[in-house]
Amino acid sequence: MSKEENILEISLSNGGEINKGYTATDQDESTKPGSSNHTYTEIKMGHEEAEHFNGCAKIADKIQKAVDAIFSKYQSKIKFAFKILLLLLYFAYFGYAMYYKFGDEGSIRLLVCTILGVILLLIYVSQRLLGSKFQMKSNEKSFAKKTRVRKIKRYTGRFLMVAVFVILTAYIIYDVLLDYPQNAVSIAGLALYIIIFYIFSKNPAKVKWRPVFWGFALQYIFALLILRTSWGYEAFLWLGDRVTEFLNYSNAGAIFVFGELYTNHFFAFKVLPVVVFFYTVTSVLYYLGIMQVIVKRMGMFLAFCLGTTAAESLNAAGNIFVGMTEAPLMIKPFLEDMTNSELHAVMTGGFATIAGSVLGAYISFGVPASHLISASVMSAPAALAISKLAYPETEQTKTSKKDFDKMGKSTDRNVIEAISSGASNSVKIVAAIAVNVMAFLCVLEFINMTLDWFGSRVGVDGLSFQLICSYVFYPIAFFMGTDIPDCRPVAELIGIKTFTNEFVAYKELSHLIENKKNFTDYKAIWNSSSDWHYRGEDIILPYFNQTLKKGIISDKSEVIATYALCGFSNIGSMGIFLGGMSALVPSRRGDLSKIVVRAMVAGNVACFLTGCIAGLLYKDYNTT
Repeated sequence: MSKEENILEISLSNGGEINKGYTATDQDESTKPGSSNHTYTEIKMGHEEAEHFNGCAKIADKIQKAVDAIFSKYQSKIKFAFKILLLLLYFAYFGYAMYYKFGDEGSIRLLVCTILGVILLLIYVSQRLLGSKFQMKSNEKSFAKKTRVRKIKRYTGRFLMVAVFVILTAYIIYDVLLDYPQNAVSIAGLALYIIIFYIFSKNPAKVKWRPVFWGFALQYIFALLILRTSWGYEAFLWLGDRVTEFLNYSNAGAIFVFGELYTNHFFAFKVLPVVVFFYTVTSVLYYLGIMQVIVKRMGMFLAFCLGTTAAESLNAAGNIFVGMTEAPLMIKPFLEDMTNSELHAVMTGGFATIAGSVLGAYISFGVPASHLISASVMSAPAALAISKLAYPETEQTKTSKKDFDKMGKSTDRNVIEAISSGASNSVKIVAAIAVNVMAFLCVLEFINMTLDWFGSRVGVDGLSFQLICSYVFYPIAFFMGTDIPDCRPVAELIGIKTFTNEFVAYKELSHLIENKKNFTDYKAIWNSSSDWHYRGEDIILPYFNQTLKKGIISDKSEVIATYALCGFSNIGSMGIFLGGMSALVPSRRGDLSKIVVRAMVAGNVACFLTGCIAGLLYKDYNTT
């Protein structure tokens, strides 16, 4: 064996240290020029570097373990201090921003967002600090005391119902009917729907009037704030403008993918990207827990007012923000043991409202954002009210007030994954919207051409599906308070929404809104009413060389139509909803299939009731 090999072997056997028995001569010989390698010198230098590296690594490892130990021991305190620091920094920024520039729209936006954030923070803190105390106190109550409290609550509830009924009735007579007596038609519509649904209720003798009364009362109060107060109208108008502005950020992605001329294909490249953007934002809010906090508080408010169960109330609140197939995911733990009445309420809530993602698409059509937002809020209590009238509770529910904390949580691990999963999940929504709109428009065109052909055989020209709907649904449009000249166009929209979907109906409504804008611009330029005329239902604008197909409708009729169409209640949605719910709870598929038609009708009527209240309280602030 050579000297070099001996050195290597001894070095390795001694843990990397060179045997001191070797002389300098041996070392020199091993490093003579022309020798096969320089093993001894290289090993010695390498191990010196390794010892230095191992020393640094040990020091770094000790530091890391010490930091981890400190963080593990004081983790909650460190996080709390960090959050307090961020909060203080934000308030410092907020104070300086208010001092630097106050009074413009941006400062109002910052102020409103800060107030909302503080309210949510206070709710969160109060829940953490006071929740256990309230629970402890409630457990200490004696049976007799609980019985006395129940009696007090019952009589207080009855007194409040009578007081609210008297106040609202007096207000309607004094502030509405004296100035707008024609709005009394909407009251007749409200009464008519309630009577019809009570007669055809699943069990009229079991109807509990508390959820019915307070559902309609809340719907009326929300409408009162939005439609009969200038500050409420301006607030929702401002909120609608901010939502529209927010959704316009989807244009950046559309331009990057489809180019600057993307608006040439408005629906595909403008409307559908809005759905992707909103769905992604919702996914992030759900991951952060913000969506659950908002839905939980709104659900608790609805349960407190209407006396509905936790699952019903949470679903109704969730439907304000997400779609009919997404909201039940929040209450998935309850679905298996729900009563049929609760299932009916869940399905009615889904049919009576729209998802936030498609709300953005309707705003892109030009439908007023403020009325779409308020319609989504108003329809939540209306859906619970009409559901409990159509299908009253006859079984013992298994849910309790404590179940508000059993909402589903996001499975995403960070914000990046939430953004990616939200965008990916929106693909099926976008595809469903696109193919459904194409399919229904194709079928509608085929039906219209077939009806026109049959009509021409007997001398009836222009027979179409829309024409039939304009007569069949005329009473519905009339009793919502629609202006009489506009009843047939609004009835057409209701028919399209019920037998196709609300997307096609809102698309048709957007044409009427655009017609009105063009007509207003024309009159502003020419300032004359003698140079335009009707040709059937169409309006001819000679100086613009333009024909406004199907004419225009009034502002009031436009608002009523916006509220009445704001829901997923149509024949096609029954299959979608039934399929989604059956996948979540397969054991209840039979019960769901029995009540889906009744729930769809109830959801439609909830939208019509919202339209009735809009017609009752409508006031044109643009002319005052």
